[in-house]
Amino acid sequence: VQLQASGGGEVQAGDSLRLACQTSELGYTMGWFRQAAGKGREFVAALRGTDANTIQGDSVKGRFTMRKDNAKNTVYLQMNSLKPEDTAVYYCAASRQRIITSQVRHGDNYPYWGQGTQVTVSS
Repeated sequence: VQLQASGGGEVQAGDSLRLACQTSELGYTMGWFRQAAGKGREFVAALRGTDANTIQGDSVKGRFTMRKDNAKNTVYLQMNSLKPEDTAVYYCAASRQRIITSQVRHGDNYPYWGQGTQVTVSS
């Protein structure tokens, strides 16, 4: 599975941004993670199968959602009400398996990763 993330950029606090992850094959579980400079990897969101609801990381609850476009083999991360602390490199990840809820936050459960896209939010 090959993944290509895009859509990053520089925005102001309060703005919205949509990231895209183009894949060669949509995984059953698709996830987004981020890594800020000098910090560890952080779970952002995940979407599984035909589930309608995004599993959100604690720091993005109520602001970030995911959507799949099966026809385009693409998943999107819609980011609203962006904050300076959202500044990071964002990575999409995929698994062909259904990852159980308690495990979707762990990057080790995703075998496939794309390159990152930088998101910078200024105050």
